[in-house]
Amino acid sequence: MTHTTVDTNGVRLHVVQAGPETGPLVLLLHGFPEFWYGWKAQIDGLAEAGYRVWAPDQRGYNLSDKPEGVAAYQLDTLVADVVGLVDAAGQQKAIIVGHDWGGIVSWWLAVSHPERVERLVILNVPHPAVTRKFIRQYPGQLLRSWYIAFFQLPVLPEWLMGANQSAMLVRTLRTSSRSGTFSPNDLAQYRAAWSQPGSVRSMINWYRALIRRPPARRPSVRVTMPALIIWGIHDPFLKQELAQASLRLCDDGRVEYLDTTHWVQHEAPQRVNELIQGFTAYTLSRPSSRT
Repeated sequence: MTHTTVDTNGVRLHVVQAGPETGPLVLLLHGFPEFWYGWKAQIDGLAEAGYRVWAPDQRGYNLSDKPEGVAAYQLDTLVADVVGLVDAAGQQKAIIVGHDWGGIVSWWLAVSHPERVERLVILNVPHPAVTRKFIRQYPGQLLRSWYIAFFQLPVLPEWLMGANQSAMLVRTLRTSSRSGTFSPNDLAQYRAAWSQPGSVRSMINWYRALIRRPPARRPSVRVTMPALIIWGIHDPFLKQELAQASLRLCDDGRVEYLDTTHWVQHEAPQRVNELIQGFTAYTLSRPSSRT
């Protein structure tokens, strides 16, 4: 693995890179409250299989730039960051893999810039167009998503999440995952990332921007490229039905259910790697589509 910095869309993002330069480009987009390290079980495996892997700290996280203000974290801006990464890699398209918030960015990239996505892999997050309608139909999902409303408050979320060496975030990871999923060393890595100046505020601003500055409307929200949804069925935050509702917005998609919680790539790393490689293996025999 190589740690680098890439300029994109007016910010500098810390990116972990691995694998051959000539391999198909795979971008691994982490969610909240993780950073590139959330893909530690996928990076080497995909690189060894022949993929060119980039795992960025998305804006506001860990070692990447942390612009001030909620507006800097609007979904279309987050998508533009990823488009810039693909450009920086000298590619026209990439295989996009996203978990949690990284999955939201991935869905919206596929909707707004389908020409930049070779194949789409989503882990445990619904298509953005599904969530609001689903909450109206299934009030139980609203209770599971209480934290989104909490994050709209000023100051208090930052204070609580940063207090006592981010004890609240550590507790969230531990209680929402299977026992032993996050080792003491893992949690030390996360604490170090969360302690970066401005990190907690910036992470919360992703949620604030989603409500206060929604993305531009699109003529269609359908996903046209092949899509794979990997879903841990014991997710305490998101109901399983969201996966099928999201699948209905895909022209060519399928869902694979795994016996995990929300932290699917941590709890079933080998199976997730197999699914990603099986879904994208054809690209290994094709020349890269350079810009």
